Amino acid sequence: MSQLSRREFTRSTLGSLLGYSLLETIFRADAFADEVKPAAIEWLKQVNSLAADVQGQKLKQVDWQKQIEALFQKIDPADVMRLIDFDAITKDLKFTDNGANSLRPKFPKVEGLPTEYVFGRQVFALKKGRSVVPHGHNNMATSFLILKGDFQGRLYDRVKDEESHILIKPTVDRAFHTGEASSISDHKDNVHWFQATSETAFIFNIHVLNVSPGKGESTGRVYLDPKGEKLANGLIRAKRLEHKQAHEIYG
Repeated sequence: MSQLSRREFTRSTLGSLLGYSLLETIFRADAFADEVKPAAIEWLKQVNSLAADVQGQKLKQVDWQKQIEALFQKIDPADVMRLIDFDAITKDLKFTDNGANSLRPKFPKVEGLPTEYVFGRQVFALKKGRSVVPHGHNNMATSFLILKGDFQGRLYDRVKDEESHILIKPTVDRAFHTGEASSISDHKDNVHWFQATSETAFIFNIHVLNVSPGKGESTGRVYLDPKGEKLANGLIRAKRLEHKQAHEIYG
């Protein structure tokens, strides 16, 4: 009996016992796993391995950034979309009018994939003009892959912390398109800001926590205003913001 006919047989056999919506969920998960390519499985294993290495201080954060960006740019975004069941998580999506929707994808349970992941993940969904607002990071390394659409991406080194401001220095200000990647860490490009320039746009994000345990800092975001006072040597004195303020200005 072919795989397709087995599914049809099982569907008809169980139809009288289970509700339609539950059946659809079961068969959707089955088809979801079948669509995942071996190359995507290997890619995800490598992503998890790199995350473990940077979290365990076996890999320097700046080296992790180089390697994770190269790895992200090797994968076809369409394969990642299949891996996270993009169609399912974006079905009936209503885009927020401020900032980004944060979607929480699950990876399929298939042979060869880890049962636990060192990194967290989410998909940011934005409509034109909306932003992943400017923010820095404490005790965290993250990477973005543009799944679909276009962005203006801006990154900044975090040079010095002050009580009410942070000194930053611009490092990147360019268009990002489908398949391109960026990354941040406690040591390089700590601050980023991505604004959607296409009608809709999506980012696949991973985040590795507790990458600088010796600093004694809590893991989290630090919101700021990158359009602050311009200083010598290209520095900007960016005012610290609360989450609400950042979204009122840049969301």
